[in-house]
Amino acid sequence: MFESVPYGPVIAALIGTLAVLAWRIRESRRPITPRGIVIPPLGMSTGFSMFAISGFRMPLWWALTAFAAGALLLAYPLLASTTLTRDGDVVMMRRSRAFIAILLALAAIRLALRSYIGQIISPQQTAGLFFILAFGMIVRWRTAMWFQYHRLVSQG
Repeated sequence: MFESVPYGPVIAALIGTLAVLAWRIRESRRPITPRGIVIPPLGMSTGFSMFAISGFRMPLWWALTAFAAGALLLAYPLLASTTLTRDGDVVMMRRSRAFIAILLALAAIRLALRSYIGQIISPQQTAGLFFILAFGMIVRWRTAMWFQYHRLVSQG
């Protein structure tokens, strides 16, 4: 069973999950700014350059399905666990108690799906597909944060 498990991607996924956990915990201790909301998806969007290499390309409907799955299904727990609150003149992110469990569950789902899909399509296409899935998650989450932030600021 373990002979067919590629440990590199598993280890990278675990390190990435731990980095996101640390970043999100740190993020909840500092005021939220419009720049802080927009920069992560903009920075992540540079990853679309991988599709310049033919091995990463896939049918458009695969990409649209991955984006929709990330934005409509997997972003929901992030949306439910993110609450912005006004604290004087600043907006802060209030961390949900379930946040760590939600992030770990999302990471486990993505890892299981990646292992399954990685047996069907090439490793490059799998990477591209899961990049698009993650991009759909972050775009929907950050868009919701943007509107929530501006709603709080306009009320003050």
